[in-house]
This record gives sequence, C-alpha cells and structure tokens, in this order.
Amino acid sequence: MQNLAHWAGGGPGPWILFVPLVWAAVVTGAVTVLRRGARRGGGGLWRPVGAGRPAGDSPLAVLGRRFASGEIDEEEYWRRLSVLEEQFGRTGKGGTA
Repeated sequence: MQNLAHWAGGGPGPWILFVPLVWAAVVTGAVTVLRRGARRGGGGLWRPVGAGRPAGDSPLAVLGRRFASGEIDEEEYWRRLSVLEEQFGRTGKGGTA
C-alpha cells in the first residue's frame, strides 16, 4: 500500500515541497502586515485601547483649519475656541495652561 510519504518509487514525492512553501507564505504575509502597521505609526495590529484620533484631527486643529480656509470668521473662531478650551481644560487664548 502506498502512502503520501512514499510516492511512486519509495521516496517522498514533489508534494513535500508544498508544506514549506505554505509556511513561507504565511510568515511573509504576517511580517508584511505587521511592518505596514508599524510604518503607519499604529504599532501594527495591536493598538492601545485609548488611542483616539490622530493629532491632526483634534477639534482645535479642525477649528484652526476651518478658520484658515475662511469657512468661519474671526468672531466665530474665538467663540468656538473658548468653548473648546473650557471643555479640554485649557486656559488663555493661545491654548497654553
């Protein structure tokens, strides 16, 4: 009786190369996914639970971009900034504590 280890002549058949190729593909895929995640600054697949929005998307940054692009005028900017400073515990118009 023949089994997979002794294929047509007593030795291992060409299928034996398949197993290392599958493992090489799995390892290469895992390394690629982890490196891409680390390159983006996210630490790979495992991000801290408290990781929120990127710094560029903070409410103060959005407000500054809207003012710079002309979506809101200066009066509206200062009014919203004071509300945000109260909410985030900052003092002063410059946002420094």
